[in-house]
Amino acid sequence: MTLLLAGGTGLIGQAFLARAQLTNLHITAVGRRPTGIATEDIVADFADLPAMPSARVAVCTLGTTIRAAGSQDAFRAIDFDAVIAFATAAKEAGVEHFLTVTAVGANANSSVFYSRVKGEVERELSSMHFQRLDIVQPGLLLGNRTESRPVETLLKWMAPATDLLMQGPWRRYRSIAAHTVAESLLVLTTHSAPGLYIHQHDDIMALVAGAP
Repeated sequence: MTLLLAGGTGLIGQAFLARAQLTNLHITAVGRRPTGIATEDIVADFADLPAMPSARVAVCTLGTTIRAAGSQDAFRAIDFDAVIAFATAAKEAGVEHFLTVTAVGANANSSVFYSRVKGEVERELSSMHFQRLDIVQPGLLLGNRTESRPVETLLKWMAPATDLLMQGPWRRYRSIAAHTVAESLLVLTTHSAPGLYIHQHDDIMALVAGAP
């Protein structure tokens, strides 16, 4: 099966590609830098994407933080504009099943800019009428990043204690390993029932636990 991937050089994207090596997936990765491990790399700017090869499934793991991006506008250019540009190109390539990673707390009406942009991109993707749309909403991502994120590093250090306090509806905010999110995406590429599906912490863990 041919699969399109955006965000293959990021934390989740790299983990997804590593696990996909054990499958028969033909992965065409799209991004500003080559992944080095995808079946095929298309290096391009998301503001001017070329036509994508025909595919049925597309996975988007694009994402950054306002601090890493440098400004709210730069953050939105990645977490909204680039995601929608990729989704549009994927749709034109015949993709029926689109999977994306946003964040827990995504809400288009949020007063928090980060959460609002995540919610807005979810809303826009929902309006594109893919046959199936999977939205994965993890909490704090655990894993080794190449760039420095001091606040995130502090939260990761606190995560074992804070996760224990997150019970009931707060469980969805628990931290989760990037490779676990990646594995859940790989599992979801095999699902085909039409509709919109949102997956939070416990859903992600269940997908991985039930994987063969």
